[in-house]
Amino acid sequence: METVIELDYIAHSFGSESVIKAIDMTVDKGEIFGLLGPSGAGKTTLVKIIVGILKPSEGSASVLGTPMPSLEKMKNIGFMAQSDALYSELSGRENLDFFASIYGLSKSERKEKIQEVLEVVDLTSEIDKPVEKFSGGMKRRLSLAASILHQPEVLILDEPTVGIDPVLRQSIWKELKILKEKGTTIILTTHVMDEADKCDRLALIREGYIIAQGTPQSLKQGIGANTIEEAFLHYGSAVQ
Repeated sequence: METVIELDYIAHSFGSESVIKAIDMTVDKGEIFGLLGPSGAGKTTLVKIIVGILKPSEGSASVLGTPMPSLEKMKNIGFMAQSDALYSELSGRENLDFFASIYGLSKSERKEKIQEVLEVVDLTSEIDKPVEKFSGGMKRRLSLAASILHQPEVLILDEPTVGIDPVLRQSIWKELKILKEKGTTIILTTHVMDEADKCDRLALIREGYIIAQGTPQSLKQGIGANTIEEAFLHYGSAVQ
């Protein structure tokens, strides 16, 4: 398998607070890789390092064979942050048109791609409203649409389905599987156990450490657990 993301003993601190500690992992092409852990475990810091928003205090990160941060490689990455980075005074469509122009899509490409992603996130009927009138769930859907507009090789999603209803969540996961089949490499953070089970592989993160890695099935089978939640609690107690 082709390695697309490689983290080599990453550590990161904010002042005296150590947030990420000796994280070593790889993600292969066309894989849905989940980072599972509670709030404050270090998941968001880790994805910001992968995207290139943060430079790690120690270790190195590379994406598509290029050391990060790299401005050039960022055009190959789609990123959906935990906080919605949207222009509230613009409509949803205007937001998408703006992001599409940043990604270098032509005017005709923009129209086609915007329509495609709106159908994925089920926002077609609401798209001409100002974003300030959107609900929290609608903003999450718009942020996801913006992250996949340019068909990135690598898609990084920080808790993408928070505030989204179960039916739409199922639809989004269906689309993620389609993107994976097309060769997109996806990393997502979550603290939702049933979402973790849908990933090809998982890293269980606690207090800045990876406490276990593997397929959901292997993590459960290794300790005779029936659920990912049981597995997480087991591996977590083992490192106390």
